[in-house]
Amino acid sequence: MVKFKKLLGDYKHFFILLLYVPLYMWFLYLEKTIVPKYYMFSPFDLKIPFVKEFVVPYLFWYIYMVFGFIYLGIVSKKDYYKMFWFIFIGMFICYCVYSIFPNGQNLRPTITGNDIFSRIVDGIYTIDTPTNVAPSMHVLNSIAIHIGLTGYEPFKKRLGLRLISLILMVIISVSTVFVKQHSILDGLWAIALSIALYIAIYSVSDLIKKGRGMGKGKKKTIMSME
Repeated sequence: MVKFKKLLGDYKHFFILLLYVPLYMWFLYLEKTIVPKYYMFSPFDLKIPFVKEFVVPYLFWYIYMVFGFIYLGIVSKKDYYKMFWFIFIGMFICYCVYSIFPNGQNLRPTITGNDIFSRIVDGIYTIDTPTNVAPSMHVLNSIAIHIGLTGYEPFKKRLGLRLISLILMVIISVSTVFVKQHSILDGLWAIALSIALYIAIYSVSDLIKKGRGMGKGKKKTIMSME
């Protein structure tokens, strides 16, 4: 019992993930009620072929997300919280955009194949409506996981791990346009949002902490001189 309480105390920060529950309920509501007024399309979308095999990295996104949260939640609370807020705030902004700027896409092809990849894509199309697509949360969250992992100091020092994470982030993001779940514009909006969130959560917050650290250092110097 004592060990369980200690374990619960050591990893109670995982309970913050419960904040995603109301977000998910909001998403379900939007999926059922939003009627697209704006359709995301770029001429480049016509040049991107439908490649059903890309459904594999598209679904691998779920594993990448779970790994990111569990890994950082165990090894670094600081990096875990940064990544959590990056994703949480990003998703909140996405849902606000979907509500104010109801969007969708009509790029999906008719699935005629009966192979495993075709059946999986067809199943995704059935479950996930072609609405609420810009910004792409698939891309946004993949970027967030990569930034979170590579921001962790021991991970940052391992070139091989950084490359693996980078490749996963890129191929997952690219998969969204190859399985025709998103327009290339959805990904670009997600990248723009990711840049803004990175500046706010990582760059600015680090500068503020450094400033506070320097302020404390000056106070100690003054006190020692006195």
